[in-house]
Amino acid sequence: MLRFFRRNKSLEIVSPLTGKVLSIEEVPDQVFSEKMLGDGLAIEPEEGKVVSPIDGRVVTIFPTNHAIGLVTNEGLEILIHIGIDTVELNGEGFKRIVEKDEKIKKGDLLMEFDVDLIKEKGKSPITPIIITNMDKVKNIEKSKSDKASRGETVIIKVDLT
Repeated sequence: MLRFFRRNKSLEIVSPLTGKVLSIEEVPDQVFSEKMLGDGLAIEPEEGKVVSPIDGRVVTIFPTNHAIGLVTNEGLEILIHIGIDTVELNGEGFKRIVEKDEKIKKGDLLMEFDVDLIKEKGKSPITPIIITNMDKVKNIEKSKSDKASRGETVIIKVDLT
């Protein structure tokens, strides 16, 4: 009844990595490039540190540490998938810093990984950052910059429904 008076909520998602910004369509995996899991963008990392792009909490960490699911305090779900086909590394080269259900702030260190090892094993380090519950999104504005700094550069602005 009072929804009419509620102000629209906007969120800024900062880059979890330092590196080259890529459109989601450039990701060399159809699941991401065709937005089957949601919309977002990707970073080709220069270093192996992943920080939280949001204030919220950790909801999922894959056993192989190659992917982490986060949720903002407003309920927006974010998936950070480190590399392409990196699940096949069975955790080699990945180090978990946080645990499931931990509260996090923008810039908190979440994971570390070995970029060179990923490449040596024939995998791509390109890391998609995906909003998985797009039904909560009214509008999404992605960075037009080709470079991002972890914890600093705003890569996605989202207006929530």
